[in-house]
Amino acid sequence: MDTAESDVSLSTLDRAVVNAFQGGFPVVAEPWAPAAAALRERGVETTADELLTAVRELDESGVLSRFGALVNAEEIGGTATLVATHAPDDQFEEIVETINDHHEVAHNYEREHPHLNVWFVLSVADEDRVPEVLAEIESETGQETYNMPKQEEFHVGAKFLLDGPVPDGDVDCSDAGPAVEPTDRRSLTPRERDLIVEIQGGLPISRTPYADVADAVGQPTDWVVETIKRFDGEGKVRRVGVIPNHYALGYSENGMTVWDVPDDRLAEVGPAVAELGFVTHCYHRPRHEGVWPYNFFAMTHGRDEAESQRRIRQVREVMTDHWDVTEGDWDTLFSTQILKKTGIRLDERADAHTASTDTTSQH
Repeated sequence: MDTAESDVSLSTLDRAVVNAFQGGFPVVAEPWAPAAAALRERGVETTADELLTAVRELDESGVLSRFGALVNAEEIGGTATLVATHAPDDQFEEIVETINDHHEVAHNYEREHPHLNVWFVLSVADEDRVPEVLAEIESETGQETYNMPKQEEFHVGAKFLLDGPVPDGDVDCSDAGPAVEPTDRRSLTPRERDLIVEIQGGLPISRTPYADVADAVGQPTDWVVETIKRFDGEGKVRRVGVIPNHYALGYSENGMTVWDVPDDRLAEVGPAVAELGFVTHCYHRPRHEGVWPYNFFAMTHGRDEAESQRRIRQVREVMTDHWDVTEGDWDTLFSTQILKKTGIRLDERADAHTASTDTTSQH
């Protein structure tokens, strides 16, 4: 994993928190003591109270986007897809506003490309709604949209590490607490739906975060702990821990590298690129003949353009180990501005995939 020297002024403990707990935070009724013990094992002297205070101050200062469980919306139900379109300079603001007015649009970025300069994520509870919403957007803007749904996911979620303690970011306390068995059930029970909606924005940064959530949803603390741990095992939660604001850590440049990988090489190229620590997302997506020749996306992050270019070269080096890459086989689309970033609305997707009754036993 790459480490970075941040522009923000962080203490040794702050840096240890950011590095150590981007995943694998304890899911137990009182998590701060085992988390602090894990840091002390790595040479960082701290107490449960000091650790709680540090996380709270990091959150309040904006270094963290939030603290808690990162919910995997795809496993809750519905779908999200990446869409590109063109917005001419003289209509740019009008077209962007029209697109953003659709509540199904969760994220929207302007990216450097001679034609496809607007890229947005569409999130819907029912995947049949995707063509309907895109048809509405095309009718309203007069511009064609290019849907690029994920066909295979190779990696999501790189860690943003800082110079300091726990440089490998490998503290993992996810084994703490009760043992739970994952299920293959896709739908949510009503109380699981309430839990997902309650934690989607983060956990309370308190001495007993899971008990506070339990109070909010009217369930026992043991049930909340067991369910979040089970969700982690089932993939409904990607990880539990601190979610850094990568801009606050100095990672201001993000480049969406796109590649025209031979179809018969995707299975080997995907995992190889996913091993690069600075690649945060890595997907196989469809081409669009005559408009979009690329079928492989790898998102990179850097603190400046020079670092971003260096990392892009590293992606290319990995690519060339597997196929003969030419200049026409790839491109990088840097984001120039964030046009919308509300996040995926889990409420609607959870509602649509909640069973009418709760068949699981109550504590």
